[in-house]
Amino acid sequence: MRLRAIEPDDWTAFVRFAADDGWRGSRLDLPRSAESYRAWAKEQAVARCDDDRFRLAVETTGTGELVGTVGSHRTGPRSGWFEFDIAIGADHRRRGYAAEAVALLLRFMFAERRYHKCLGAIFAHNEASLALTRRLGFTEEGRLREHVYFAGRHHDLVLMGILADEFDQRRT
Repeated sequence: MRLRAIEPDDWTAFVRFAADDGWRGSRLDLPRSAESYRAWAKEQAVARCDDDRFRLAVETTGTGELVGTVGSHRTGPRSGWFEFDIAIGADHRRRGYAAEAVALLLRFMFAERRYHKCLGAIFAHNEASLALTRRLGFTEEGRLREHVYFAGRHHDLVLMGILADEFDQRRT
């Protein structure tokens, strides 16, 4: 598995991922056109990495197949924190891609960009993502009760966090 920049031709994989049940954490979003995915992929391909906010493609090394994305989408450079997200297509889950992609992101952000803390906001019903972050050493830091509304009801959002030294201790 490797992380790489998103290319304009990746749009077809994102259309496929959007059709996967659960790609957006069970959120019900309005349908998007193929053209909107093309435009988004083109935009991502030339996007600047302002304030260490970026999205990368997660790709298999054997076949070069795009299996998902990982990114840093919110940062607090003065305080030294960033928030990550990961999405792996349904056909590629439970193969270790998410764990490896997040570990690479953490290694880069902690060692190369000198961040101190990483946060993840996860729906409380998303047991797989909660288990993943716990396996990687994240600790539950809080719960925003009934914070997000979708699918006809409110859902809790769990905040998971890991510090750079905690990540380093688990690596050694």
